[in-house]
Amino acid sequence: MISALLQKNMINDALAKGKRAFAAAALFSLFSNLLFLALPIYTNQIYSRVLASHSGSTLLVLTFGALVVFLVSSILDHYRTQTLSNFGIAFDRELASPTFAALFDLVVRRVGGSHAQALRDLDTLRAAISGAAVSVLFDLPWMPIFLGVLFVIDPWIGAVTTIGGFLLLLLAILQDRATHAALKEASSASIKSYSFTDAALRNSEIVRALGMLPMLGSAWFTYRQIAQRMNIVASDQGSFYQAAIRFVRMGIQVATIAVGAYLVIIGNIASGLLFANMLLASRALAPIERLVASWKVLFEASQSYKRLDKVLAEFEPPVPSTQLPTPTGRIAFEGVSFTTKASPAPILMGASFIIVPGEMVGVIGPSGAGKSTLLRLMVGIWKPGTGTVRLDGADVYSWERSDFGRHVAYQPQDTELFAGTVRNNICRFLPNAQDADIVAAAQLAGAHDLILRLPKGYDTELGEAGSILSAGQRQRVGLARTLYGDPKVVVLDEPNANLDADGENALAEALRNLKAKGTTIVMVSHKPSVLSQADKLMMIRAGRIEKYGPREDVLRALNPPQATQAPQNKPPSPALAEVKP
Repeated sequence: MISALLQKNMINDALAKGKRAFAAAALFSLFSNLLFLALPIYTNQIYSRVLASHSGSTLLVLTFGALVVFLVSSILDHYRTQTLSNFGIAFDRELASPTFAALFDLVVRRVGGSHAQALRDLDTLRAAISGAAVSVLFDLPWMPIFLGVLFVIDPWIGAVTTIGGFLLLLLAILQDRATHAALKEASSASIKSYSFTDAALRNSEIVRALGMLPMLGSAWFTYRQIAQRMNIVASDQGSFYQAAIRFVRMGIQVATIAVGAYLVIIGNIASGLLFANMLLASRALAPIERLVASWKVLFEASQSYKRLDKVLAEFEPPVPSTQLPTPTGRIAFEGVSFTTKASPAPILMGASFIIVPGEMVGVIGPSGAGKSTLLRLMVGIWKPGTGTVRLDGADVYSWERSDFGRHVAYQPQDTELFAGTVRNNICRFLPNAQDADIVAAAQLAGAHDLILRLPKGYDTELGEAGSILSAGQRQRVGLARTLYGDPKVVVLDEPNANLDADGENALAEALRNLKAKGTTIVMVSHKPSVLSQADKLMMIRAGRIEKYGPREDVLRALNPPQATQAPQNKPPSPALAEVKP
């Protein structure tokens, strides 16, 4: 619970670490805005002194001084931008790793949506806090200062500018209310289109094979049209207010000049202050105009903040734990049940059993019975709804993952390889992996000769998702990755689904070698040739373990001998259609 509360404030904590950067940016803004006062002073001096005295030397000195001031102001603005940009990088570093880990957590928990959206949201948020949009917020507090100076020069000038400022703020608020719903709907439709595209690209082969591209393209285009239409609606609604804001902005400048000219005529102010007033009024109201221009960026940043905060708040980071000794391979399920949000019906119910070190257990049962779920719980991918899965007495879900991966190896049904070399895939991209260990894993998996026949052997680039290999070759390289590092427990889900005869022989030999080394093996398979080496069988049906025990005992219980007195044409058990002695 405490961990969850801490995670809910992760973005705020990252922002809080930028206090010094924000303070420095505010300080740069302070001096930059103060130095801007040199411009109206310079203008006033030109009209009051230079034009009156016709002094070229005074003009030269005033101009040189003004240029120096503006140079310093530009340098301060540069450093403010640099400060915010550097903080943006630090902010990204602070949240990038948790966000990346949270994406995998979303996939593991089968949460739908565009999983890359969280990274887009992080980029949007970083760009907003380190760009021009947030700089406006540092200039807004200076509006009252400039307005105060105008009131000091003359209350009428100050009043005109203040009224104009309130009108601009009112128009900005009305613009937000008019465009908020449309922008939100456009953002939601864009996210759906990204999610749809991700899914279509992941299944590109089936899309092409079944001729689904036109239909999927139409569905994708629908989301895209909604996003574009809502953006147009927001643009149309916002353009009226933007035009009104520009009109008010120009009207304020005209009114300032007109009022200033009248005050000059009646002798209340000097003529040099006429343009000084205009410059000060323009500077006082500039932040509002910039805020309106940055409104869409700030809105998108606020939406990104909400989505990213939700992702990080639901993410359960691993808790640092003491490194445990190398396990012997004893696995225990203690009253384990599991359900998902998508399916309220339990996928696995009340599983309790023990696998002793060095045993090979075959898991059988009809499709959808819960076999793969059992394996995912066994290796700590999913957290049980109730009960605990233990390896040598320790909760596998709480075990530090990189340490756990050194002892427990897992190969899912669909073997996915990463862009990179065969070598990197086998050693799991470990930077200091030894060649001898990589070759040993490939030999144990029966993949060594296969790899040597590749164009560059172990240094062959596999391309995205191992695209240069066939499904069977990917499965054998994946098995080598599974066996890398001499794991104590090997968990395999349909490891021979895509193997040819040579591949199955290599798998059978690998299992014999693992058993000889005392490795605990748990394997789901529908092919009896592999399960013939199993010490025990576990029969799962409808999420429940129906039978678990020595292989021959389970087979006899599932398919008892038929009585000779009354011969019947009774079909064999569905489980035995898959596994026979």
